[in-house]
Amino acid sequence: MWLSDVRAVLPNTVLERASILIEDGLIGEIVEAPVRGGINCKGLLLLPGFIDMHGDMIEREIEPRPRVHMPMELGLRDLDRNLAGCGITTAYAALSFSLSSTYGHLRSYDHTSSVIRELKRMRGRLLVDHKIHARFEITFPKALEVIDELIAEGSVDLISLTDHTPGQGQYRDIERLIDSIAAEKGLSQSEAADTVARRIEAGCRPEQELAATLSAISKTCRVHHVAMASHDDDTPRKVGMMAALGVVISEFPVTAEAADAARSRGLRTAMGAPNALRGESYSGNLSAREAHRAGLLDILAADYHPSAMLPAVLELARTDPRGLAGAARLASANAAEALRLSDRGEITPGKRADLVLADDEGIGHVIATFSAGRVVYSNGHLAGTACANAA
Repeated sequence: MWLSDVRAVLPNTVLERASILIEDGLIGEIVEAPVRGGINCKGLLLLPGFIDMHGDMIEREIEPRPRVHMPMELGLRDLDRNLAGCGITTAYAALSFSLSSTYGHLRSYDHTSSVIRELKRMRGRLLVDHKIHARFEITFPKALEVIDELIAEGSVDLISLTDHTPGQGQYRDIERLIDSIAAEKGLSQSEAADTVARRIEAGCRPEQELAATLSAISKTCRVHHVAMASHDDDTPRKVGMMAALGVVISEFPVTAEAADAARSRGLRTAMGAPNALRGESYSGNLSAREAHRAGLLDILAADYHPSAMLPAVLELARTDPRGLAGAARLASANAAEALRLSDRGEITPGKRADLVLADDEGIGHVIATFSAGRVVYSNGHLAGTACANAA
């Protein structure tokens, strides 16, 4: 199958009028001209399929309202369809283990483990390539046993080391956190302050215990060749500690100093597409646009809003030194390199045909998505890309 007359976003340049051959699920050939007999793409953009290394969407699909539980298979199917419609072809579902959380049972050991195993079971029937990003809260070492088990059985593809204790990381501004909890939960300032105090108390652990926990999870990941990320790095000291453990990605660094330290240590930095699109962090931390302007942004993650991926790429292309080719790498090639996905992430012969056809009018719109050469989403505006044709 030929995709004819596309603006092909290659690793380092954009071909204004090109055609791409898809053969056996792979990119077969690239020519710099329209071809006869192919799908006429009418000058649409063709980008590598987006690789989302951190997506926080599963919990909302399974429990769309508090205490309203949907069948797990239904929630995962709906998430899969949504991701395909946003151009995401490789999705790392970020799932948490926590003794106590605003998400309640959704982040319990048993529930999170069951979601991971169900997603693994359904992989062959889903539209995009799903992987598991297990978020390990370092202040809850009891999760080590279940995470070790999941890693050993091959159910985890990425581990992030997180610490959501107020006073550091994402929540280093305690007053702002109190205001946020009061507004979100309808509490008084004193009630919200009490909530934060309880969270601080629950998260406190002796330094020796934390060190042992980090050493144990790091060893497990090395043995099983599972990549590690650190979450919400706020100081160069923390970045140094995470790098020493073998972390390869600093996700959502909350200060420019931390992002710079990560870069100097050889870590990739990942930030949210919603942050990049809006131009600011919802929690008042480092702006993804500022990080990008400073040359400190490597990877875009969907975070909590997958439809922000394409608009964020188009927004950052305005200021990227390499234009659209450079901005597209943030959502594809850079993540593939960091996560050792050598078979995808670029429009290059021999790579998986994970592709996104899109326009760049306004915020941009996904027209069709291909996963390993199969049409997994089409908005119906382009003849020849109906999903039925991909069966």
